[in-house]
Amino acid sequence: MKLYIGEMLRRRGRHLSFHTPGHKRRGKDITELSYSDNLLSPTGVLAEAERDIARILGASKSFLLTDGSTCGIFSMLYALARTGVERVAVPVFSHRSVYCACDVLGLTAIPVEQEEENAIPRQPTRAALGEAIGRGAQAVLLTSPDYYGFYAPLAEARELCTAHAVPLVVDGAHGAHLHGQPCHAGRFADMWVDGAHKSLPALTQGAVVSAAEGWEEPLCRGVRTFRTTSPSYPILESVEYAFKYPRNEALESLAERFKRENGCVANDDWSKLVVPFGDRAAEAQRKLESRGVYPEFNDGNYLMFYLSPCTRRGALRRLARLLRGLERGTLGETGKIPIYSEEP
Repeated sequence: MKLYIGEMLRRRGRHLSFHTPGHKRRGKDITELSYSDNLLSPTGVLAEAERDIARILGASKSFLLTDGSTCGIFSMLYALARTGVERVAVPVFSHRSVYCACDVLGLTAIPVEQEEENAIPRQPTRAALGEAIGRGAQAVLLTSPDYYGFYAPLAEARELCTAHAVPLVVDGAHGAHLHGQPCHAGRFADMWVDGAHKSLPALTQGAVVSAAEGWEEPLCRGVRTFRTTSPSYPILESVEYAFKYPRNEALESLAERFKRENGCVANDDWSKLVVPFGDRAAEAQRKLESRGVYPEFNDGNYLMFYLSPCTRRGALRRLARLLRGLERGTLGETGKIPIYSEEP
């Protein structure tokens, strides 16, 4: 599949710069020029890239973001507010950007309780979502997959939202690698965000927010409100590349085998290895990092290791060897992830 942004940058990368950015170096880090298109109103290579990505994601319209999934969250909630929504059902362990956006936009977040099992927050049940709608929620926001690799009950949520005529939006920041699969947010949501940089080969802050039919215009207004007017072209290029990167099914199978053989939590998402260390988690992290191995996070009970289609098999084999030499401790009652917060 053609890479429109990358080809444009390679063709026209060398010129004398009398424009931003101020480093004045020739190359990919340019601004909106006569040949590079304009992200606020794309008609050239950026428009072509967005159309391809929308087809890949099964969206009616997709928007490139260089501001991370947080921009997508703000844009989706803005779209809801523009269409008259005032109260949104929000699982209590949602990303802090959800609460910040509700605060900024004057939306009321109706909390959806989540149970914890073995110190891990689990996805809300259909009954909990229905109860939130019964308390006046005019939209539902879910996170799928979550930080621990569990999918939200998207099919049940879609059925429930359709029955009550309320929109469903999904924070899929950690699920961009799932596009084209039955569990992807795009098969169920009215709007959703894919954080390309988290699990696909994109630069940090690269993301895409998408709309199903009927939500294109309000989401476009949200994107134009919150998206930067000075986008990074290297990030844009990397996002298009990421969504056109081939699926690595061999690695997916290897990751599931790794989980079984190394005592990982049995979650839904192959890309998230959740290893229980309990009260030895900090010690395990120190030992791993002394060997040059850095996990995604340590919540005080579990070490999380993130994979992507680019993860090498040799890296998994080395991780397995190191894990076998580490002691496991006793799980505490609860863990803590700073990005999940009930407070803005």
